[in-house]
Amino acid sequence: MSAGAASREADQAFRHDALLYAGDEQFLAGTLPFIRAGIEAGEPVLVAVDRVKFALLESALGRDARYVQFADMREIGGNPARLIPAWKQYLSGRSTPRRRIWGLGEPAWAGRSDAELVECRRHESLLNLAFAEDAPLSLLCPYDTSALPPAVIEGARCSHPTILDGGARSASSTYCGLAALAEPFSEPLPVPRAPVHELAFDGDDLADLRRFVARRARAARLGEARGDDLVLAINEVVTNSVRHGGGSGILRTWQERDVLLCEVCDAGLITDPLVGRRRPDGARAGGYGLWLANQVCDLVQVRSDARGTVVRVHMRMS
Repeated sequence: MSAGAASREADQAFRHDALLYAGDEQFLAGTLPFIRAGIEAGEPVLVAVDRVKFALLESALGRDARYVQFADMREIGGNPARLIPAWKQYLSGRSTPRRRIWGLGEPAWAGRSDAELVECRRHESLLNLAFAEDAPLSLLCPYDTSALPPAVIEGARCSHPTILDGGARSASSTYCGLAALAEPFSEPLPVPRAPVHELAFDGDDLADLRRFVARRARAARLGEARGDDLVLAINEVVTNSVRHGGGSGILRTWQERDVLLCEVCDAGLITDPLVGRRRPDGARAGGYGLWLANQVCDLVQVRSDARGTVVRVHMRMS
């Protein structure tokens, strides 16, 4: 890389790389130089991985580990929609002009459900929009090629401008760019794989709707606290439908293995790709419904186009 190119890269506010690795040795080979670069620069470093990789990195870093803040990705990123607000919160109060922040986060791991992996890809794409004009941030996202499906790896290539693979860093030839952010908003969700319970609603039916959701939660043995969370989340989503989605809609619920799903369909159109991923600050009306649903539910999927909007909420039974 030429000196001029390096200078231009250093001035970029947001760098977003995918690290492709296979196994622990390659994971360490790809992540340690990144972490040490932040430490040596005297800049904040946050690492969000699972606890097994905590131990690997702490052991390899030795005393330098004290300069790194660790977070359990499975706690903060179980629902991928919570990750952008988490990164924003970490940046706030730590960002100063010309001071870069270094983040390492692994949102996609083996064992994630298909729906979660789909939303991980959407999250990774939205990062490019959420931080396009933010404080200087270098973000490295590892992907285990030996454990994740090929489609997930291809998704990483599409959602990251640059790729680290085998020690070499290069521009991704399949990076989709910001112009493609709307596409996952309209891609269809899978059809239910179990019998569906359906209820039509409008602004006069919200009490009946809450009782309907509570019954479905009890039938699925969701537990009192999580059942209450689900009722709250669906009430917020449906209230959005009444206010902004034509005044009425359809609620559908069904159970797939250990997950209870609730889906709200209306005639509205959502145009904000970051809906539900901005922490409400009271400065503007609205924005609370999908934010709240993301905070209390295991996964929230939003799809919207000219035909209407679908919000699908997932709650595990354990």
